[in-house]
This record gives sequence, structure tokens and C-alpha cells, in this order.
Amino acid sequence: MDTGILVLRLLVGLLVAGHGVQKISSHLGGKGLDGGAEEFRADGFRGGTLTALAAGGGQIGSGLLLAAGFLTPLAATGAIGVMTVALTVKWHNGLWVQNDGYEYPLVLIVTAAALAAIGPGAWSLDAAVGLTPYPLWWTAVVLAAGGASGLLTRLVLHRAPATGPATATGAAQASATSRP
Repeated sequence: MDTGILVLRLLVGLLVAGHGVQKISSHLGGKGLDGGAEEFRADGFRGGTLTALAAGGGQIGSGLLLAAGFLTPLAATGAIGVMTVALTVKWHNGLWVQNDGYEYPLVLIVTAAALAAIGPGAWSLDAAVGLTPYPLWWTAVVLAAGGASGLLTRLVLHRAPATGPATATGAAQASATSRP
């Protein structure tokens, strides 16, 4: 069982961390910090560069902690938080990833929650320093805090969609198209 938990922790943790690296650098196929900032702006978020740094840093930190099996409830909370934001961005596309849906963020959320519930296993830093076992009730805290932090992030940083020509961009476009 510990081998399976180790494999799962490494896979999910390193994927989450790698996703963060892509947000802030050109490594692992990323488009650099400017590209990460533009991605957030295109998804309707405020703060482009700062948002990309916070999201990328959160993904890198929580992913590496999860992979190492260190401070597992905190790591799972961080992963759930950032993936909840991703889920909300993709929600309108439906479940399936081939339609740019939320399938992948959902799998990472559930896997992080499952790791919080079962613990990091014997081959983890938590076990090495005597932090395990974590009580099962931590799972509820992890899910609540992770989900709430992701939803709060979305609420605070996401702009309402622009509607009609009353917006500055809409007005400028309308003005430009009405010129002879």
C-alpha cells in the first residue's frame, strides 16, 4: 500500500508543481511569466503578473510538498485551492477535458483530498519526522479550506464579463468602426 501511495503522491504532486512552473517560466512548455499573466487576463482575472506568480508559486509549493509527503494536509489544501480556481474557469465547458472541461482539475482535487484522508504513507517526510498519522477529520478541514480558498480567489480576482458597448473597450471599438 505504501508503494502505491508513494507513486500517487509523486505523480500528482509533480504534475501540480509542473503546472505551476509553466505559469511562471518557459520551462516544461510554459510561455514565461508574461504568458502566464496573459493567460490569467484572458480568463478574466485581475492582476496578471501577480496573479500568475501567486498561482504558480502555490502550485509549485503545494505540489512539491505533496510529492515529498511533507505537511500533507497543508499541501493538499493548497493543491485543492489552486485546482478549484482552475475548475471554476473551465466549468462552463462541461466535464470532459477534450472540450477544455474541468475533468483534470477535478481529478487532482479528489486525489489531493484522498491523499489527505489516507495519509502520505510510510515513505514520506511526514512519517520520517513523526507527523503521521493525521486524524481523519483533517480531510474535512482540507476540503473546506481548499475549496473555500479557491472560490474566494475566484470571487475576489475575477472580473465580471464585459457587456455591450458601454465598456471602455466596447466604446473604443464602436468608435473605431464608426469612423469613415
